[in-house]
Amino acid sequence: MATAGLGGPVALIGVGLIGGSLGLALRAEAGVGEVRGFDPAPGAVEGALGRGAITHAAGDIAAAVDGADTVVLCAPVGDIPALAREVLAATGTGTVVTDVGSAKTAVLAALTPVERERFCGGHPVAGGERSGVANARDDLFAGATWFLTPTAETRPELLARVHGLVTAVGAVPVAVDPDVHDRLMALVSHLPHVMAAALMRQASATAPQGREAIRSAGPSFRDLTRVAGSNPELWADILLSNRDAVLEETRRHRLELADVEGALERGDRAWLEDFFATAVEGRGRLMQQDEAVVGDVVRITVEVPNRPGVLSEIATALGHAHINIEDLHLVPARADEPSGLLELDVAGDDAARRAAALITHRGFRVTEPA
Repeated sequence: MATAGLGGPVALIGVGLIGGSLGLALRAEAGVGEVRGFDPAPGAVEGALGRGAITHAAGDIAAAVDGADTVVLCAPVGDIPALAREVLAATGTGTVVTDVGSAKTAVLAALTPVERERFCGGHPVAGGERSGVANARDDLFAGATWFLTPTAETRPELLARVHGLVTAVGAVPVAVDPDVHDRLMALVSHLPHVMAAALMRQASATAPQGREAIRSAGPSFRDLTRVAGSNPELWADILLSNRDAVLEETRRHRLELADVEGALERGDRAWLEDFFATAVEGRGRLMQQDEAVVGDVVRITVEVPNRPGVLSEIATALGHAHINIEDLHLVPARADEPSGLLELDVAGDDAARRAAALITHRGFRVTEPA
């Protein structure tokens, strides 16, 4: 099945590591002929043009997005709400706007229901130690999870276009609720950065009998605090953009530490052994090989009513069930028809059966997987 509507121009607002890598992948992997770029940082668009990440360097946002089918906001997460509104106002009804930020609820809160019709949040779980377009590469997203956070207002054909873009650059699109996304990122990304920074500050300030603790650190401390070297301005921006979820997880982590303190005060060896055992078990699940893609791709056809939010509802339900949609194609209903058809490709018979059962349970009519 062909990817959905990627023949038209794509505009990248921001051409650093993520934007530059996306431009390279769109040209090398997705066959997009026209990739426009804008970035206010001095020399950024020139560097992107020199690397081949973009085909056209724009002098401002309006020039970059004029006539674009898809606009991807690759800017700092705190800038995305205002940028989204600016780009939506500058583009026509056929343009979809997405982003790559690691916090989603703030940008959605800034948009009106009408604006959300053409916006589908995105977040590739990919990156690197070094920033800037000079370090961009066309395989950065290969096999990476790329979260999509459509809303009930997101137009189905535009969600399908963003899904097609993500699969075309080799990533695995996973639709989740925006609030769920932000809670997940607070726990598995944002809180670890806070913890790493806190440990590094504590070690830097500790010197028993004049011996600096940080000079005695071994590999385990270095591994645990690796992300403490991240960009301070960037991470202050991220934490504030996802403030509520990060606050919730920091408070939960404080309770975990309080439990450890209590066990130590009691001298409770059994509790401590169980504490580490559950951590070992969790890490074992984390390190297991991904078994999501098993067997041939199976197509599921779903009869979908002609109403907003249907595709978002189905894609998000499957994403929460850890069922990846390899590809999708939407045949919209005509004006005189009550429903259209949604074709979903899922890898493996078991995943297809689970997907069909889940979709049926939500009240949609499903053609049995072939």
